[in-house]
Amino acid sequence: MNVMVSGPLAAENPDGRRRVLVLAHTGRPAAVKAAVELLDGLRSAGLLPVVLPEEAPHLCPGGAVGIQVASADEPLDGAELVVVLGGDGTILRAAEVVRGSEVPLLGVNLGHVGFLAEAERDDLHLTVGRVVDRDYQVEERMTLDITVLQDGQVLARTWAVNEASVEKTDRERMIEALLEIDGRPLTEFGCDGVVMATPTGSTAYAFSAGGPVVWPEVEALLMAPISAHALFARPLVAAPTSVLAVELLPPSAGVLWCDGRRTFPLPPGARIEASRSLLPVRLARLARPPFTDRLVAKFQLPVHGWRGSPARG
Repeated sequence: MNVMVSGPLAAENPDGRRRVLVLAHTGRPAAVKAAVELLDGLRSAGLLPVVLPEEAPHLCPGGAVGIQVASADEPLDGAELVVVLGGDGTILRAAEVVRGSEVPLLGVNLGHVGFLAEAERDDLHLTVGRVVDRDYQVEERMTLDITVLQDGQVLARTWAVNEASVEKTDRERMIEALLEIDGRPLTEFGCDGVVMATPTGSTAYAFSAGGPVVWPEVEALLMAPISAHALFARPLVAAPTSVLAVELLPPSAGVLWCDGRRTFPLPPGARIEASRSLLPVRLARLARPPFTDRLVAKFQLPVHGWRGSPARG
């Protein structure tokens, strides 16, 4: 369920210091520079910034007083928030770190569209202030549980925030896929793949595949074929309680991608099921503008001729 709850969620640490994990796209100099600025701001405000072990050489080379390097085994130990600097891909990486916890993510957009991000680089000093004051709310977003089976045997279990995509591996040939919803066959066709997505993922890969944009408050599961060779190949919107499934008809083989990060080879006859997960991802929000405004801003949609809603009455 996509709901707003008050933050923060973590209890105070025994030493009385509030810990904030900072995660950045260290391959981008702009992200590293912004992360260093953020770390300095948090430290100056009396908080204890924490960085991942693999990112410490980039964010605090030679060590830095007042910055803690997280344990590789428990990177979230005592953290009340994770601040992520980068694009949506970096936020999806951070989602792997917080999976199964109640620690929310606050994204600072340094990418292109940045639909999952809440703040922009130019407002970084204001973001620091909001974190220090705990002036944010937490929104829960639906995620997917993904199961891969063959002949009734489970081959893999994984999850996704945005989408799970079943894709072909060979450019020269399509895969033959059978689509199923709630245990009933729907159709089969040749295609480049099938995307199964959450409302959050409706503006990601599913959007590129021709799927609908779904408002975050809507609870639903999406299925969108990729370049299907069929008359009936429309994107589908199913209930949040539904189970979506794609079966690869032999001799088709393919590959499963989850959020573009986790992958698994799919043998002929593989069955991929997607259902709503019991573990949501929690996103920290500094404001709650209408989603329409977010679409206009992120996609730079032309609305210059708008004069407002007509008067009623």
